[in-house]
Amino acid sequence: MTNAAVLREDGAPGKAAGTVVVVIPTLDEEQSIADVVRSLPRAIVSRVIVADGGSRDATAARAKAAGAEVIDAGRGYGRACLAATIAAEDADIVVFMDGDGADDPDSIGRLVEPIRSGRYDFVIASRARGNREPGSIAWHQLAAGRVAGWGMRLLYGVRYTDMCALRAIQRDALMQLGMRELTYGWNLEMQMRAARAGLRILEIPTDYHRRRGGNSKVAGSLIGTIRAGVRILATFARVSTETRLRRRNHCI
Repeated sequence: MTNAAVLREDGAPGKAAGTVVVVIPTLDEEQSIADVVRSLPRAIVSRVIVADGGSRDATAARAKAAGAEVIDAGRGYGRACLAATIAAEDADIVVFMDGDGADDPDSIGRLVEPIRSGRYDFVIASRARGNREPGSIAWHQLAAGRVAGWGMRLLYGVRYTDMCALRAIQRDALMQLGMRELTYGWNLEMQMRAARAGLRILEIPTDYHRRRGGNSKVAGSLIGTIRAGVRILATFARVSTETRLRRRNHCI
């Protein structure tokens, strides 16, 4: 799955260097965060930044003990992702993943390599196309990813099958997208803005596991699912409206 390439000022394709920083937004993930940090392929990953959203348990302490840097990002999934991206000043590539142990750390190398080689700018993992451990993901999460993917294909011609948290992107490209969403719409907004900006996009299948502890902030309760769903719908409406306005202005 590709889109138009992003070129350097001299007209040549952009190529990312090797520094990889993994960003993990957390909120009360003490049961899993240490194992997640230790499982990362440190031959590839230079730094690990845990962006904590105000955990009331031992998440921060356990992340530090496992070798991660911890920043106090404030509440909001997107806010944590943005704060950690800003803090990762030395990164060429930023990898995002959740702290519950469900994302597959062995996929990081496959996410990063197409960007390091200069062939792609943004690589996203797809749980829908990969192997899923029984009980790891709810049907409505898969359905939401498919529906959002159809909408983005209509808008931008880019095929997505999922809104998985596990993804890698050139940091400079991400910083230029103008990300605004500070809650659960962050992943969708990144995908929409990346497609609209013409980034070279690749989606790869990934394994997905049952979470190692705690409750899902999205699928763990009806209220959490509704709140996340509302934010995702609002994000899609906002960004797609921006797209239509841009097209209309270009035609004037």
